[in-house]
Amino acid sequence: MTIHADRTVLTTHGDVALIAARTVEPGHEAAFQQWVHEILNAAATIPGNLGGGLFHPAAESDPWIIVHRFRNREAMDHWLTSPQRAALFTNQPQYHHHEVARRELDGLEAWFTDPNRTALPPPRWKMAASSAIGIFPISLLGSLYLTPLLTALPQIVRTAIFAALFSVLMTYVAMPAVTRVLRRWLTPDAAQLG
Repeated sequence: MTIHADRTVLTTHGDVALIAARTVEPGHEAAFQQWVHEILNAAATIPGNLGGGLFHPAAESDPWIIVHRFRNREAMDHWLTSPQRAALFTNQPQYHHHEVARRELDGLEAWFTDPNRTALPPPRWKMAASSAIGIFPISLLGSLYLTPLLTALPQIVRTAIFAALFSVLMTYVAMPAVTRVLRRWLTPDAAQLG
């Protein structure tokens, strides 16, 4: 497994995912997992942290993947410059591991990137087309069933309800399904590897 070690320049608006790949010397996995647990707990105290996790390698020689999600770039920068993180990283050599790659993803890229895969996000036109496929059924069903129920409400309230509903359905229902179904088209190289 090869991870591309680059650092993407991000905007300051929208969710941001920080993905780090670390190799661990054999026999030191338990200490590493404890260290990551402490890292994730410390990151959870940062305002704007949306959670994170640790992905075990598929093969012994593959790196472990640590994922952090933040509400925006400012929250991620707060974590990266925090005293809690600095203290945890000061003692990290005792765990016999080191970072081999780091990616920062924002906006649509985060929907289309699997931390367990090496492929870069697909071209923006494919992301836009896939997003349209996800938006269409939500818009259609919302127009048919929700609009008639909300006509008595002020426009701003209707719009807020639609925005909240679309956001939740796109994030948790539509985009996971669309990216799973279109995986071979979105990232043909990754599909061949998987």
